[in-house]
Amino acid sequence: MKTFHVGVIGLGNRGGWWVTELLADLDYIHVTGLCDVYRDRIDAAAKKLEKKGRPVPPVQTEDFRALIDAPEVDVVLVFSAWANHFASALYALRKGKPVGLEVGGAYSTEECFTLVRTQEETGTPFMLLENCCFGEYELMALNMARNGLFGEIVHCDGGYLHDLRDEISRGNETRHYRFYEYLTRNAENYPTHEIGPIAKLMNIGNGNRFVSLVSVASRAAGLHTYIEEHGDLQKKYADVAFRQGDIVNTLITCADGATVAITLDTTLPRYYSRGLCVRGTKGMYEEATQSVLLDSERYEGAEWDWSPQFCNRKKYEDEWRHPIWKRYRGEGVKDDGHSGHGGMDFLVIDAFFEALDKGLPMPIDVCDAATWMAITALSAQSIANGSQPVEFPDFTNGRWKEHRLEPEWKYRIG
Repeated sequence: MKTFHVGVIGLGNRGGWWVTELLADLDYIHVTGLCDVYRDRIDAAAKKLEKKGRPVPPVQTEDFRALIDAPEVDVVLVFSAWANHFASALYALRKGKPVGLEVGGAYSTEECFTLVRTQEETGTPFMLLENCCFGEYELMALNMARNGLFGEIVHCDGGYLHDLRDEISRGNETRHYRFYEYLTRNAENYPTHEIGPIAKLMNIGNGNRFVSLVSVASRAAGLHTYIEEHGDLQKKYADVAFRQGDIVNTLITCADGATVAITLDTTLPRYYSRGLCVRGTKGMYEEATQSVLLDSERYEGAEWDWSPQFCNRKKYEDEWRHPIWKRYRGEGVKDDGHSGHGGMDFLVIDAFFEALDKGLPMPIDVCDAATWMAITALSAQSIANGSQPVEFPDFTNGRWKEHRLEPEWKYRIG
């Protein structure tokens, strides 16, 4: 692969890690630009790159436009706060510089349409860096579904189920954007981790599409209780009223009659999960119990008590491991903390740059991005209107009816 000269916008917890722990270890990446609204983050990233023996980026700026305009930067990666994603991506697309965009929710469907129109008009490569589409077990479930083990897919569940109370409540001190988001919005604010793998499995944009959505939000109590129980926080934020509901449930209906249910659950005590559950006419996969249940394995006379089958996923892993993960494991790559989220971060960024290098269609394209990110804006609209259903826009302008002709390559996930 050729060398790419990369500018990175947003150097907080996520972007800073990408630069110094992953991009710095990739031979084909030369980080030539750093941008953040906080100068100390730029300085810290530059020092870590220098410590790793990588050249100090010649472009260091607090203005994302200056970074994108710089001739030293060929490719732009955006890891900034959700509110700034679209402005940076649109500016880079118009300047003809390929964009890898970190995940988050949209604030309006119009900005999603603008993103699609701009990418299609300019032809500049764009990919949403949704790492969970490359999750080992998400891809295993996809592989099993493609091979017909679950039969006709009727319903999928998923969620962003992650106790973030400490991160959110201390966000004003750590300069984390989630603090402001939870103060001012009430929506399914982080849908793409779960909806990305589900959308690929259900052929959204590739013969199927989302047609309607309804969201219901619980009251917001978790953060207030958490703050009350931590003295240092209680002194500062005792009277702060968060708008974001503790639990947001969203139900989406598809053109083929299938349904999707996703949940945002980040401000109450819980274990981490993405909650993937695939339900078909011949079987199911469930992440929470690490289980595969197949009608074909039900022996004659057996009762419908599947509980002994729980945690049987390992039985299927070798046979149904997706080709991406067969190759990844075969190359001896281990999750040593530098590949990110069990290897997903490496896979998503490698897919982006390999597609750029070979001129291939992006595995997560601009219509995927618009569709998945629009869930946030649509859920906010539904909740604000008393949980009324809302129509889901078609960002493909009817092309969803056509099956994409994706080439056979090592990062195909369609």
